[in-house]
Amino acid sequence: MDYDLELKFQQLKSELEKKFGEGMDTQAILFLVGVNELGVGYREFSKQEKTDLLHVAICTLLEPYGYYEFEGRDKEQWPHFKTLKPLPNLDHREQQHLMKEALIDYFLQNDYFDLTEPSA
Repeated sequence: MDYDLELKFQQLKSELEKKFGEGMDTQAILFLVGVNELGVGYREFSKQEKTDLLHVAICTLLEPYGYYEFEGRDKEQWPHFKTLKPLPNLDHREQQHLMKEALIDYFLQNDYFDLTEPSA
């Protein structure tokens, strides 16, 4: 894995853990992105809604890469996306790399995270 990317991801993870508690992994961060994109704040979600939130997060993160396009929101305000091109066949390591890169980009572009000096 790209050493610089992993350092940035660990910095992002550390910042999120300060706000949301220890033990953040990629899936937990994806969940946060999904909740943020849904825009209703935190509440209890059903198992199906949690799966849908992960889907919303992945579509949101991969939209700048040209894989998805935002179509709009339904009557419950859930975001919907159109697939523009199929995802490439990636092994687990490559998937993790893509998700970490996309997560870092998302948090930076939305000014949720600053890549200044690592926190002590």
